[in-house]
Amino acid sequence: MRNWLRMGGVLPLAVVLSACSDPDLTGLERELAELRGDPGALTLEPLPPMPVYRSVDYRFADARSPFQARLPESRELPVADVDLAPDTSRPRDPLEAYSLDDLALVGTLMVGGQPSALVRAPNGNVHRLRVGDHMGSDFGRIVGITQASVQLVEIVPTGRGGWIERSTLLTLDG
Repeated sequence: MRNWLRMGGVLPLAVVLSACSDPDLTGLERELAELRGDPGALTLEPLPPMPVYRSVDYRFADARSPFQARLPESRELPVADVDLAPDTSRPRDPLEAYSLDDLALVGTLMVGGQPSALVRAPNGNVHRLRVGDHMGSDFGRIVGITQASVQLVEIVPTGRGGWIERSTLLTLDG
């Protein structure tokens, strides 16, 4: 049995080694010498045409900047409307840290005959608010609460140094 195992290992080795020998090695050397002597013509494809560069003149340097107001400030308007300016010295309510888009009215209720609103903040906390409380990042003050909505008056900048009031409605259905 051992002899058969030896023969089984030696036979494949002999086949592999016999495949490595080339009887016509001189013919191969002759072909390589011919190719080295005359490699033939090298054909290259022509290069694509060079694109034409056309510079573009920027003609809007002296036009109005898109970051400035369309109309110049009127000389007649005061720099700031003192009556409408928000009171920045008062302590801010917790819901003034969020935009109105981030707040959701989740319910209203009557407590002692006074309407209250339940508003959910983005962190999931629900706050009970009454008329006069503030919410939103634009100095919004609650002026009315109904069964399905909260009406606010926000104080927003005009962009010209003054302030205007904007009425906003926060509803139960979003």
